[in-house]
Amino acid sequence: MDLIKVLIADDFRLLREDLEDILSEYENIEVVGAAESGEEAVKLALEKKPDVCLMDIDMETPTAGIDAAKKIIDELPNTKVIYLTAYEADDIIIDSMGVGAANYLVKDVEDDKLVEKIEQAYLNQNVLEPDINRTLMNEYTRLRYSEQSLLFFINNVGKLTPAEFEIVKMMLEGKTNKEIAKARFVEAVTIKSQVRSILNKFGCSRKREMVEMIKNLKLEYLFFE
Repeated sequence: MDLIKVLIADDFRLLREDLEDILSEYENIEVVGAAESGEEAVKLALEKKPDVCLMDIDMETPTAGIDAAKKIIDELPNTKVIYLTAYEADDIIIDSMGVGAANYLVKDVEDDKLVEKIEQAYLNQNVLEPDINRTLMNEYTRLRYSEQSLLFFINNVGKLTPAEFEIVKMMLEGKTNKEIAKARFVEAVTIKSQVRSILNKFGCSRKREMVEMIKNLKLEYLFFE
């Protein structure tokens, strides 16, 4: 394997030095720079053009590593970014990997595994850790479900009659069937029948379920323009 040029970015000096010592023991790796901030990491990356950048996330700001990773990937698409951080929260994983990073590791990773992940990134053969992969797949599934629900809902809004449209609006305002009937000058049994028809169109069994779906999809504005 060719010599892999690695840049280290971490605001903890002792950890930077420790990583340099560890990686220097491997003949196929050369540490070409060490940065103590995201800003410095971008500057060094543009200068040294490393193959792989080991990037902490929380440096001069809580998301400095993510911001730096995005800039590096945009400017140097051949440079692979591997996060090496203490954070394992799902939202951080999702945000950080969303900029196009190659991998995400926690700082207690074993030396041999760290080098293995560096080599995989260099060869474009990234293998994510099971927990990281699970988090990303769950988010992908959530987004796909949300997208499908959004399309389904918008398609069915167009099938509402003007009267049903107004009833949905009043449902969102928290009005009861009796209050809706009074506002529309009809019998409560008529509103009950219309509400049932609306729920059937959207595959809901209860008014509250439909109201929550509209709010979760952030589509209230459709009824209040």
